[in-house]
Amino acid sequence: MMLKALFLTMLTLALVKSQDTEETITYTQCTDGYEWDPVRQQCKDIDECDIVPDACKGGMKCVNHYGGYLCLPKTAQIIVNNEQPQQETPAAEGAGAAANAAATSSTGTGGVAATGVAASGVVPGGGFVASAAAEVQTGRNNFVTRRNPADPQRIPINPSHRIQCATGYEQSEHNVCQDIDECTAGTHNCRADQVCINLRGSFACQCPPGYQKRGEQCVDVDECTIPPYCHQRCVNTPGSFYCQCNPGFQLAANNYTCVDIDECRTSSYLCQYQCVNEPGKFSCMCPQGYQVVRGRTCQDINECETTNECREDEMCWNYHGGFRCYPRNPCQDPYVLTSENRCVCPVSNAMCREIPQSIVYKYMSIRSDRSVPSDIFQIQATTIYANTINTFRIKSGNENGEFYLRQTSPVSAMLVLVKSLSGPREYIVDLEMVTVNSIGTFRTSSVLRLTIIVGPFSF
Repeated sequence: MMLKALFLTMLTLALVKSQDTEETITYTQCTDGYEWDPVRQQCKDIDECDIVPDACKGGMKCVNHYGGYLCLPKTAQIIVNNEQPQQETPAAEGAGAAANAAATSSTGTGGVAATGVAASGVVPGGGFVASAAAEVQTGRNNFVTRRNPADPQRIPINPSHRIQCATGYEQSEHNVCQDIDECTAGTHNCRADQVCINLRGSFACQCPPGYQKRGEQCVDVDECTIPPYCHQRCVNTPGSFYCQCNPGFQLAANNYTCVDIDECRTSSYLCQYQCVNEPGKFSCMCPQGYQVVRGRTCQDINECETTNECREDEMCWNYHGGFRCYPRNPCQDPYVLTSENRCVCPVSNAMCREIPQSIVYKYMSIRSDRSVPSDIFQIQATTIYANTINTFRIKSGNENGEFYLRQTSPVSAMLVLVKSLSGPREYIVDLEMVTVNSIGTFRTSSVLRLTIIVGPFSF
């Protein structure tokens, strides 16, 4: 029977060995706590302390080990093998070995013992974790142990003890494997037009923002062909872009949207009368009776030359901003019309002895708020008599003292505006010239009735 059993056992081993040599098994799925490394074609440990935010609570420190991590007091120390470092162990075997190592008695072969050390406290490379007060011993596998600090027989830790780390990792000052940042160290092989991105245990080469990979080259992405990046106009630049706005618009704070520039708020001198903001531009408006010239200035419209509502027996008089209709024959009894706008009182009429011999009707227009003093109208004698003296005065229409009549020669005088006038308003001022002979036996007078129309605006 024993020979038969031995034969079956040898046959089974032969079959297994034959299968192992004929088939190649590829593992692409890893145990929890590991991830597949396509470069090395094997499972590699995940550093949870690096990727899990705030992995340990309550002031505990995180210590990574193969297949998981530990949360230990900050005073805990990591003790490692002082001789040959252990090789990297697959996930399932490593976890089992750690548990078995922590459970082995110090009197057994190749074991360790530690007071207060959990089974998960064993770390790769033949080491384990113990608190500062833990009492540990050494076994035949040369595990370095620490006793209580007061114990005179404690064994000091040799800082030169090393553990074996996977490719892309290096031993830290705490004797744990930490990632190598190839990008910072300059040990990567990324092209000059690429950006190095550090990964756990490796690195990757990517195109910088605004570029995309085309073959082996990083080429610029034209963001302007991918709407709607900009509200109005897009300008592409190497690796980026910026937005522009059409004339009359400006870029908003978000650097994408365009808003109306209100040019009317930027200056009060853009238009002579009123500025009107429009999308992307502005325009000027003028009040009734005026028209816009050269885009910004207001010019009076002469209604007497275009359309007006004056009758046949009326004459049209244009002023700044409007027009007035006046009688073509302004003469009133006993005056008679002798020429345009001139009324004469006949000498044969007894009523004419005590009134001016003639009245001449004149019209003028001035702008509102005209600067003062200002010469506005000149009166002059049309008939000159020998051995006579002429004097000039404002006979009526100057009750508020807006005007002053200054004599400029023996036969003329100048009407002066001495107070600023605001329109629209009409003033009728009678300017009288009195003529007497040198011996005082002859006296006559004539009146110029001046109608002054003040426009509503200063233009």
